[in-house]
Amino acid sequence: MLQPLVNLQSRNSRFKQVYSILTQIFLFTTKHSFSSTNTLLENPQAAPSAETNHTLKDLSSFNFAGIARTVISKCSYPWDTDKGDNFTNLSFKDYLLRLSAISPGTIRRFWRISELKPQHVLEILRGFEFDAGKYEIEVKKVESLWGIFKWASEENRDFKHLPQSCKIMASMLVRVGSFREAECLLSSRESQGILLDSQEIFSYLIEGYVEELDLDRAISIYERTRGLSLIPSVSSYQALLKYLVELNETHLAFRVYVDAVEMGMGMSIKEEGIFENVIRLLCIDGKVQDARDLSKKVMTFGIEPSSLVINAIGRSYCKKKDYDDLLSFFAEVRFAPDAVIGNEILFSLCRNFGVERASLYMQKLEQMGFCPDERTFGILIGWSCREGKLRNSFIYFSEILCRGLKPHLYSYNALLSGIFKAGMWRHSRDILHEMNDRGVTPDLSTLRVLLAGFCKERQFDELKAVVGDMAECGLIEISVSEDPLNNAFMLLGFNPLAVKIRRDNDKGFSKAEFFDTLGNGLYLDTNLDEYEKTMTKVLDDAMIPDFNSFILESCGSRGKRSTAILMLIEEMARWGQELSLPVSSTLVKRLCVAPFSMKTVDSLLEIMFQSVYQLEEETLNKLVQTYSKNGFTSRARILFDGMVRRHQIIENETFTTQLMDLCNKGNLRGLCDCLLLARQFNWTPKLKDGISLLDCLCQNKWLNEALELFETLLIVRPQMIANTFCTFLEKLCGEGFTTIACILVEQFSDQATILDETAYGSLISGFCKEKRFAEAFTVLDTILAKNLSPPLDVSGPLIPQLCRSNYVEKVFALKNACLKEQPSVFLSVHFALMNGFFKSGRVEEAASLFKEMLLTELVPDVEAYNMLVQGYCRVKNLEKIRELLGVMIRKDLSISFPSYRNLVRMFCTEGKFPFALSLKELMLSERNLPECVLYNILIFYLFLKHNTVLVDAVIDELQKKGLQFDGVTYNFVIQGFLRSKDISRSLRYLTAMMGEDLRPSNRSLRVVISWLCDNGELRKTLKLSREIELRGWIHCSTIQNNIVEALLTRGKLHEAVDFLDRMMIKGLIPDNIKYDYLIKLFCQHGRLDKAVDLLNTMLKKGSAPDSSCFDHVINGFSNCHNLDMALDFHAEMIYRDLNPSTTTWNILVCRLSENGRVAEAENLLYSMIRFGETPSKEMFCSLIDIYRSKRNVSKVSELLQLMQENGYAPDFDTHWSLISNLSSNSDKDESKNTRGFLSGLLSDFGFALKKPNTKMG
Repeated sequence: MLQPLVNLQSRNSRFKQVYSILTQIFLFTTKHSFSSTNTLLENPQAAPSAETNHTLKDLSSFNFAGIARTVISKCSYPWDTDKGDNFTNLSFKDYLLRLSAISPGTIRRFWRISELKPQHVLEILRGFEFDAGKYEIEVKKVESLWGIFKWASEENRDFKHLPQSCKIMASMLVRVGSFREAECLLSSRESQGILLDSQEIFSYLIEGYVEELDLDRAISIYERTRGLSLIPSVSSYQALLKYLVELNETHLAFRVYVDAVEMGMGMSIKEEGIFENVIRLLCIDGKVQDARDLSKKVMTFGIEPSSLVINAIGRSYCKKKDYDDLLSFFAEVRFAPDAVIGNEILFSLCRNFGVERASLYMQKLEQMGFCPDERTFGILIGWSCREGKLRNSFIYFSEILCRGLKPHLYSYNALLSGIFKAGMWRHSRDILHEMNDRGVTPDLSTLRVLLAGFCKERQFDELKAVVGDMAECGLIEISVSEDPLNNAFMLLGFNPLAVKIRRDNDKGFSKAEFFDTLGNGLYLDTNLDEYEKTMTKVLDDAMIPDFNSFILESCGSRGKRSTAILMLIEEMARWGQELSLPVSSTLVKRLCVAPFSMKTVDSLLEIMFQSVYQLEEETLNKLVQTYSKNGFTSRARILFDGMVRRHQIIENETFTTQLMDLCNKGNLRGLCDCLLLARQFNWTPKLKDGISLLDCLCQNKWLNEALELFETLLIVRPQMIANTFCTFLEKLCGEGFTTIACILVEQFSDQATILDETAYGSLISGFCKEKRFAEAFTVLDTILAKNLSPPLDVSGPLIPQLCRSNYVEKVFALKNACLKEQPSVFLSVHFALMNGFFKSGRVEEAASLFKEMLLTELVPDVEAYNMLVQGYCRVKNLEKIRELLGVMIRKDLSISFPSYRNLVRMFCTEGKFPFALSLKELMLSERNLPECVLYNILIFYLFLKHNTVLVDAVIDELQKKGLQFDGVTYNFVIQGFLRSKDISRSLRYLTAMMGEDLRPSNRSLRVVISWLCDNGELRKTLKLSREIELRGWIHCSTIQNNIVEALLTRGKLHEAVDFLDRMMIKGLIPDNIKYDYLIKLFCQHGRLDKAVDLLNTMLKKGSAPDSSCFDHVINGFSNCHNLDMALDFHAEMIYRDLNPSTTTWNILVCRLSENGRVAEAENLLYSMIRFGETPSKEMFCSLIDIYRSKRNVSKVSELLQLMQENGYAPDFDTHWSLISNLSSNSDKDESKNTRGFLSGLLSDFGFALKKPNTKMG
């Protein structure tokens, strides 16, 4: 058994926040009331005006801490969870109702249980055990089941769930991601001594916590699993190991992987590259022996180490300089290193122990099968030159040629450097000729070697020749006027002005260092020490290429493309070198800003032989930001998690990108984790970023988090409080949370600098958008009382509503306020007023405003004229319309589509069809409008007046113009011809429309099928239905009801059932389907099974059947003597707040009585009375007859009394039977109650009892 994993890094407490079963999403609907809305707007006149309040307070001095909690606490109802459903304090029946919406048939038999027992819970869980298919439904289902599960234990502390129930419940919780709840369930069972040895549940928990990036919990569950001698699944091992590898948790990854191998899962997880990554982590941490032992261990299980494993172990041995053990390792695994790792080993040997030992080591490697390449010998050549062993370097060079390899450019550079350092500069030309013969083209690095060598040897004539040759090759550019020496010195890093060649004019040539071809003594006028050092460095650097320097230089070069940098990295590996940590950091930062895919960045991180967390913190932050911005949420979060675990510095931008990415992905739990961390790290977002995040939170309906972020922004950005407040207010109102915005405004009620017209304008816009105009009017009162003027975009929509509500005084007050503050909006305000007057039927007032605009010499635009046209159309003032149209034509003003539609409607309604046709021609001639739209409007209103003659003319005209019918045209003609009783043409156009792959509207299909069914055209109906079905179009309630009714009317019961079954199988049933009528029909036809099926479908689709549906089903089951099913439906009716009919009560009581279930019948009778219903006499008699036959006098007496209280008199037989029974038992029972009852009963029947001493006669 695996020992407990020790020394696990304790995760910071900020990750320990526990969330409920579902993510907390706060939805606010307009039906909820808030206590503060009226308080906010109470006594608006008391507020100081903008004119008198000139003292601006410094808002940064206010303490805004706790404002989010205050706003939340002021809500007058509990915050809701997940899509608005409030699951707090629900009863057992409430949970059943919710589950019934998912599977009514499964729940139905549990409506009547009086006491929940463990077996009941198990049966309910088994009924819902399998996945519902849709995640949203599955979540709601599991939430309700978990509610029942908890409710049972909370209601009765002695309640003991069955182990199988716990197993199923835990499995379902894990399936929907409720890992903490599942873990809590497992822990509670274990505390009671019940071990749920379900490997599947524990495996899902491990995977779930890994997915949530909660390593502590994942490891904890893993340890518990192994402690119970259970073996996690392959997928859970894979998930946990991948996570550990990405976090670079070497110790844990090693222990878990060893356990997986010992459990026989090594081969199963081999494909995921986990083995290689674990080895790599061990080697990075310097635990090469552990890596080697693990490699040997897995080999015993049939897993051969890959080249990645060999390379990692080889690289680690090189770092430890333990080359003998490395050789024994190669022999042990019978593996010959490839060129990459072989070159790395030899490079390491040369650097640490010299080239001779490296050469001997290479021979040993060759004996194992190693094949050196040209770069292998290039490494030996370079280090030989570095060590001054020029002869050996040429031996290695000859070895390259002997093996048929092509020497690399860097090898030639090394030889040139060696030759120059040895003073053999004359042979440099031989090397260049050799390069030319081998097809190796010199580059700038070769040029620098030649320049440095000739400079060192003071061969400036040769140097000039080299510069000229390089210019001819295009490696450098020089002008004719430039001195080649200056170019050479610049290429070597010198300032040309600092290096001068001067002639020695002294007789003894005391200063001369060299002579030209004419015998002149020359010398260098410069800092000779610096000069010699520079030349020597250039030559030394050329012997062994420093790829880290190359890459660093390339990263700093703006013109250097990232592809060239990546090619350098590949070449670097071939030369046995590796990226240094500083260069890796610089390179990662460069790639993050370059247009590269994140796969390129991942590839770079994989080839690094360091932990990614060893990179600079700035680089890590940039990496997380880049992952987040590119949508790699999981990768970003894991890297971010690793930084937090290592207590590394996290930048503000990193938090911001993480939060935005999580918000956009809808990951509330991750968002809450990150927000909590951000606050503890003193996150200070930029205002722009904070506003963007607020917007995203509001769109996701996560108001709790939005309010907390708002509070954070107020605190960390005090200089931007007003801007933040107004923006957040606008976001809240725009997303339908105006009431919450009101509560927020109340918190700032004494801040006149914030509560300006913009803030109040947002409230008005929000209330108008939510159709809560009364509240909008109240806010308007507040604005006007403060002498403020709402923005025009707020006043515009508000004015028509004020007009409709007959608030004329407020309308003009608003108008005056707007014009006072903003005189330039005169036209816009008047247009809004005109629009409001027209929509409220005040045409004359609108016309007066129009005249007022003309008197002020302001020219109304086309919108004003169109408003007048539409207004006069409403009152059918044809004379005014003619005048307006004349003016508009003279002024060349366009008639809008709404005006055209209103005009056509009025002309057609009044029978003035020529006017409608003329208007259509006018519209066609004046503007380049969509002609089809104009024809559609005309066709529609012509059909309303049943003028098919003109419709035909319009259609002919349309077709002659080559215009094609669009979907609107088809729908209009289909419905229009049907209204005109021309079904053949309606069907023809419907067929044509479907033939063009256009979908008719639901209304078109509905009216056509209804007409066909009503007129007995069943064959055509079914044919059309089949076409709709083949296209996968949903059949609405009307279509299904009409088709099924038509089939049933003709006795085609089987066909009707088949049709409905097909609708269900093909998913062609809409939400809120109505089957009420069909349920009754199937009950009448004796198909109770189908009636129940339809009723269940309605419930699943969110449609509530009416009480008569249940009545018919109950009566059907009662008549079939299936009383249990009838009682189940009856109980369901009651809990759905439906009232059973008297007939339903009657048949249930009577059938129960007939079947000897008299106690149940009596309970139903009393239930009926409690519900305010009056039982029938038949119900009383059926019960009394049963009790009388059983000689249960007390029950008979009780029921007779109840019967009388409900206005019924027992018949003589019942009465006499009771008297007989009472008389026969009088000697045995002299109870006063019995005599009292008998006296009362006889009295009710008109008999007066005499006293014993009363005399007769």
